[in-house]
This record gives sequence, C-alpha cells and structure tokens, in this order.
Amino acid sequence: MATRVATTIVRSLTRQTSPRLLSTATGTSPGLVGAEPAVATWWIMSAPVFGARNASTMTLAEKEQKEQKEEAVGGGGGATEAAAGGQKGKEVASYWGVPPSRLTKEDGSEWKWNCFRPWETYEADLSIDLKKHHVPKTFLDKFAYWTVKSLRLPTDIFFQRRYGCRAMMLETVAAVPGMVGGMLLHCKSLRRFEPSGGWIKALLEEAENERMHLMTFMEVAKPKWYERALVFAVQGIFFNAYFVAYLASPKLAHRITGYLEEEAIHSYTEFLKELDAGNIENVKAPAIAIDYWRLPANSTLRDVVMVVRADEAHHRDVNHFASDIHYQGLELKDSPAPIGYH
Repeated sequence: MATRVATTIVRSLTRQTSPRLLSTATGTSPGLVGAEPAVATWWIMSAPVFGARNASTMTLAEKEQKEQKEEAVGGGGGATEAAAGGQKGKEVASYWGVPPSRLTKEDGSEWKWNCFRPWETYEADLSIDLKKHHVPKTFLDKFAYWTVKSLRLPTDIFFQRRYGCRAMMLETVAAVPGMVGGMLLHCKSLRRFEPSGGWIKALLEEAENERMHLMTFMEVAKPKWYERALVFAVQGIFFNAYFVAYLASPKLAHRITGYLEEEAIHSYTEFLKELDAGNIENVKAPAIAIDYWRLPANSTLRDVVMVVRADEAHHRDVNHFASDIHYQGLELKDSPAPIGYH
C-alpha cells in the first residue's frame, strides 16, 4: 500500500518538474516503480532540487555535448598540460557569450597581465620639477601640512631605512585619496545631473596608477605578516578619515594629498640614495614594471624608483591644483581635468 501511494505521488511530481530533466520515454524516473518506500520517500524529498528554477541556464543535453566536444578537442594534450600544472588552456564557460580578451605585445608575444592593458602603459616624464613645494599660508593649509608631517614620524620609526617595505606601505595609503575623491565626485555628478569636467576619471586614474606602484613593489619587497596587518589597520583608519575630510572640505582633502605626495617624493629620493650607496641591491626591474612604464628590458630597480617618483610629483601637482580651484571659490568641474597627467 505504501509503495502505491509513493508511486502515485512520484508520478504527480514528475508532471510538475522540467521535462528536460526526465526520461523522454516514460516521463518518470526509471527504477522508481516498485522501489522500497524509503527510497521513494528520499526521491520525493529531493525532487524539488531538480526543478527548472534551480537548473543551469544550459540544458543537460547542451552540457553533455559541450563535455564531449572538450574531450574530443583536448585529447591527450589536455592530460599532459594538466600534468604539467598549466592552467593556460582553461577558460570560463559563459552562457552570456562574453569573449575573453586575447592581447599581444608589439613583438607578437602574449600579453600576460590582467591588471592593466597595453593601452594603459606609458613612458614617465622624468623632467618634472621635484623641488616644487606649496608653502602653507592659510589655517587649513597649515593643518594639512602638519597632519602629514605628524604621520611621517611613526613611519620613520617603524620602517627606518627599509625603503622597499616603506614604499609598499606608502602606496597602500596613496591609492586611497584618488578613489575616494573620484567616488564622491561620481555620486555628486549623479545627484546634480551635471558633468565632472573629467575629474572623476583623473582621480580614478591617479588611484589606479598608485595601485600599480604597489603591484610593482610587491615583487621587490615581501612584506611580513605584521606589516600586512599594519596595512589593514592604517588603510581602514585613513580611508574613513579621508572620506569624512573630503565630505567636509574638498580643498583640505586635496591639500593633504598634495603634501602626502611631497613626502612620497622625499621617501623615494632617500630610496635612490640608498641604491646609489650600495646599501640596497640594485636588482633587475620586475617584468610588470618594464611593461607598465615601457622601460628597456635591462632596466633595474633604480629605474623603477625614478619613474615612480616622477608619478608622485605629477600627483602632487594635480592635488595642489585641485585644492587651489576650491580656494578660488570654484568647483572642479569648472576647470578641465589633467587627464593622463601622470
């Protein structure tokens, strides 16, 4: 009697489930009729999992065809590649048809970087004046200047002359202002239905450039666990503090960033002195730096520090300029943004 009831319920449920997932011969799952009550009850409890709403966007037939095709194409080569530990041949199967990009360098070799593209590379302008300094005159300027100076003291104590790790910490902080400023200007542009004058892109471009500095120095300096923990703490505090500062006074926020970049120039100048004195080994430049700044193949760490320092000088100019715009009673959108000014 229990078996009949279970079979009846099973047949009722199979009529409600997706027909693609059932046998085309009977419309029911083979082997259930005459099964033990416990087995039938288990199948009933599991049946909703196979419903159409929980199914993949691919049908089972399409999946089987895809797997057979992959096996036919892969053959023995796939097994050899897997044995070699290569993941190169693996691709994400997408129902939406979004093609993965296939990029090459000018010499035809494969472009191996996913964090930036060939059209985002550039040659740094090393002719920029590194000695320019904004003399603080107003109260806000002095507040920004001494705030940055006070932040330098614990950094000097903690890192001392380990400039590789110091650069790593510096870039995790330096990449925050551009992202915060760009995000807030983006939201402001949406609220007011007005353009930004290109400043959203300029600030996000700055943040991305600073992030690439970090990706480069991560290849040079391997941070210890407590240095990584320090990054978490400093970034969490600085992000929120800068966010509030930008909401309260954009001219103060940009002035703080300008002075931060001046300190960065000083730190990289000291880095260069240590390299020239032989206290830090002038190793070969990381491959990511050679491709990002279009450096010669035989470039060294000193060449990388030179281009990074030039970038920081450009960011110094952009942020002091942005602060000056606000000091004149204007908004950033009133002046064209220096897009591409690294």
